[in-house]
Amino acid sequence: MTSTGRRSRRAVAALAGIALPLAALAACAAPSTGETSTSYDDWDAVLDDAKGQTVQLWMYGGDDQGNAYVDDVLAPAVAEYGVTLERVPVTDTVDALNRVFTEMQAGRDDGTVDLIWVNGDNFRTGKEADAWLCGWTDLLPSMAATDPDDPLLQSDFGTPVDGCEAPWHKAQFTLAYNAEAIPDPPTTLEGVLEWAEANPGRFTYPAPPDFTGSVFLREVLASVSGGADEVPAQFSEEAFDELAPALYERLAELAPSLWRGGDTYPADEAELGQLFADRQIDMTMTYGPATLTGLVADGTYPPGTTVLPLEDGTVGNASFLGLPANSDAIAGAMVVADVALSVEQQVEKAKPDVWGQFTVLDIDALGDDDRALFDALPESPVVPGYEVLSENAHGELAAEWVPALDEGWRKSVLAR
Repeated sequence: MTSTGRRSRRAVAALAGIALPLAALAACAAPSTGETSTSYDDWDAVLDDAKGQTVQLWMYGGDDQGNAYVDDVLAPAVAEYGVTLERVPVTDTVDALNRVFTEMQAGRDDGTVDLIWVNGDNFRTGKEADAWLCGWTDLLPSMAATDPDDPLLQSDFGTPVDGCEAPWHKAQFTLAYNAEAIPDPPTTLEGVLEWAEANPGRFTYPAPPDFTGSVFLREVLASVSGGADEVPAQFSEEAFDELAPALYERLAELAPSLWRGGDTYPADEAELGQLFADRQIDMTMTYGPATLTGLVADGTYPPGTTVLPLEDGTVGNASFLGLPANSDAIAGAMVVADVALSVEQQVEKAKPDVWGQFTVLDIDALGDDDRALFDALPESPVVPGYEVLSENAHGELAAEWVPALDEGWRKSVLAR
């Protein structure tokens, strides 16, 4: 366990306090480009301009399978179109967005960020600042294989997509447990919290504003509110004031039963996973369950690692590729997004030993040959299919909920 995993509450609180203002400050500083829609009107023109361009894809660098997929599978496929794809790893998506804002503020139209693996609050922040190129995704031939009525592809944490980002894959918030340690697992989220209280020290969650920790807050909010349908998707101070107190009261009650008595929290999902790998806790959580297969196969996670389906369901969303309006490789970035969305790449990426990500394509609408490729995918011995994970799923809340809930947690739970 690294020293960062032993941060005091004060240290984690300080991190939580400074992480959120970065995006907000950058958004205020970012000027409108005045031109955020594509000038292309046909795909052949895009392909012609893309030849010889180098595209920098900024993405979270902590997922080894994701890194390998981009470097070893996607990049060679893109190279066939004369485009060079370079992966730029970041620890937080806001780092990429802040680079875009900085370059826009300097008046640069040759931006060094060409694509960002993005969703949620960062997408909303960029859209409010006119940082994204919009109206370009309809040009992608591969978009024809998606469902235009799929709500996960129409809205990103309550922010209309509006052709400002291309879908990449779907995700489902998932809890997993060590079946050797928990022979009779709970079946609801409240049951999980009650199990944690009955087994002190064997459960914890990352400190918000870590992405996974923030999702956990929203799941508990739904649980204590009587179900996801009782929490309005759109944020309002009235709804927050009515619903949030029960959330913080429940988590404050839970805190003494957490790992190390709630005196410290894992900084992120990676540190949470390390605690699970070290058998210090018996349950973990992730918005990217695809990683579980490899972690069990290589012996990092216990062999009894099992996905925990919840009767009340969990939240699901889609990940996207956003194209900054000041990119100097717009055509090349569009080609990368199209190739990434192709049947061939979506199938390859869905293989458990490659990345295991759930496709955004409408499989039922595909031709027989393409559908057969998905039907032939090997099953993971750890992670069930998307149709199982997404049973009783609920959509994400609007992005405005995220910083409000995170800050409230810092004040009401962490600083208790």
